[in-house]
Amino acid sequence: MSRRLASLPIDLDDVHRAAERLDGVARRTPVLTSRTLDERAGTTVALKAETFQRGGAFKFRGAYNAISSLPAASRARGVCAVSSGNHAQAVAIAAGLCDVRATILMPADAPALKRVATEGYGASVIEFDRYADDRDALVIELARERGLELVHPYDNRFVMAGQGTVALELVAQVDALDVLLVPVGGGGLISGCATVFAATSPGTRVIGVEPAASDDTARSMRSGRRERVAVGATIADGQQAAIPGELTWPVVHELVAAVVTVDDDQVREAMRFCFERCKLVVEPSGATALAALLCGVVPCDGQRVGVVLSGGNVGVAGFMGIMGG
Repeated sequence: MSRRLASLPIDLDDVHRAAERLDGVARRTPVLTSRTLDERAGTTVALKAETFQRGGAFKFRGAYNAISSLPAASRARGVCAVSSGNHAQAVAIAAGLCDVRATILMPADAPALKRVATEGYGASVIEFDRYADDRDALVIELARERGLELVHPYDNRFVMAGQGTVALELVAQVDALDVLLVPVGGGGLISGCATVFAATSPGTRVIGVEPAASDDTARSMRSGRRERVAVGATIADGQQAAIPGELTWPVVHELVAAVVTVDDDQVREAMRFCFERCKLVVEPSGATALAALLCGVVPCDGQRVGVVLSGGNVGVAGFMGIMGG
């Protein structure tokens, strides 16, 4: 292993250990293809459909890896997390499987479907205002007051390694990729995926995609340091991070080739394409990577491209509203 890889928070061995814990628990999600998509993109595209993961998103992988790795004393006290929905559901499911109590901080405007699902999986939910409150400070205080183990949505080595199993599966499912497009929020998914590809396919360019309204990682990549932004309104609610994670940022900075942005209209088009041409329901945050390919933000003509569709948790009413009625 090179010195630069050895200095990062996780490595390929961590991802392999996560895969062992997840074996028989997480779903091995399919890779889908579309002739229409290939023709439109001018290339060969492999869609890694995390919409079919437990809880409807990739987040289950990291949550289960983190919670199942906790010592008995920590499990007995219970866990907490802060999330707009997908990590919340993942922690709730994983905690239930590990017989651990879960308390989740969720934004008051989180999609109703995600809150109902989180409570349905057995977690207790506490609301906060995503635009006025400091979510990180709130969850740290909650953990301190109640003696709970914090399962951070991305700044946790076990979470990062668990998310990396998306790429570990993809490497085994497809031929060598030239480009991998990955949605970026706090950086857990892309840091795990980049770790795998750096070790197994260093010639693959890993490119992150985030909403233009919350472009903290894109700005950070340009400046070379973590940049904080005001969280902007976007339909991609799962990617409304204000600043890259402390643990995820070194991996992103070192191993990710670029981070680009897409706007809400481009995300809508990607969701529409998935629904009409691929028969897939993909939530806004799950569609940003595909949006970057479809709108040409990342030119990929003639290259073999992997795209992570990171989640599909959107209700009928929400989907119709996003699509315009």
